[in-house]
Parts: sequence; C-alpha cells; structure tokens
Amino acid sequence: MKLAIDNNALAEDFFSDTRILGIVAPVKDYRFCWLLNQALGCDFRLNSDIEIQLSKRNRQYYFSIYEHGEAGTSLMHYIYSNQFDGEYLLPEFRHLDFLWLMKGDDVQDDYLHYLQQSIKAIHNVQLITELDKDKIRNKMHLVF
Repeated sequence: MKLAIDNNALAEDFFSDTRILGIVAPVKDYRFCWLLNQALGCDFRLNSDIEIQLSKRNRQYYFSIYEHGEAGTSLMHYIYSNQFDGEYLLPEFRHLDFLWLMKGDDVQDDYLHYLQQSIKAIHNVQLITELDKDKIRNKMHLVF
C-alpha cells in the first residue's frame, strides 16, 4: 500500500488563516529585514530550520525565511526571499523581491493597511501589494 500526500489539502490547511504581501525592494534580504526591524519595531530573524530548498535542473536553490512573532498574539510574520541565484520561489511573481506571509491569527484589513503604509515609507521599497492566495500557482513552494 502506497500512501500519498495530498498537497492540495496541505496547502489549503497552511493558507487557511494567512494574508500575503508582495514587496519590491531591491536590497539584500538581511538588509530588508533590518530596515523593517528599525522602522516597525519588529524582530525579524533568519530561521534556517524552515528555509525553502528547491531542486531545479540538477541544482539546489535556497530561499531564506525570516520570522517574527507578534507579542501577546499567535500571529507570526514570515519574510520569504523570492529569488536565489537567478531562480524564483514563485516564478509567477518574478517581479517581487520579497513575500510577507502573516499566519496564525486573524489579520484585519485596517492592520494590513497600516502595515502596507508603514512598509511603503521605508527607503528602497518601490511597491507593496496584497497577493490573492488563489492566484499563487506554486503554493507548495511557500509551505514549510
């Protein structure tokens, strides 16, 4: 008997309580997270345990993920680098440098709007937009 993982159910479960922002900011990931930490009072830190590893054309690609937990809530923030060595975590959004995933608690529209305005004010940030989860073709690339 062979057991199969139902990726659709897995992705559905993972994304059930998420909001995702796409960000264009042509800076290194560690610099971007430092800027966020300074501007927003966050504490984004690299979490190499959940780094995304993809194999394409006999090569390994590593996409770093930075993590920040919001005090007093179960809301977690994750910043994904969308590019590594010419490959993209989400090729359908290759114009984006970073993905900001919020998970674990309900994210209200006013809070999301506040975040977008605050991030937009950071030097080097050129664009920020909310991504529709249903338009992400490679959802499994974000699941850790």
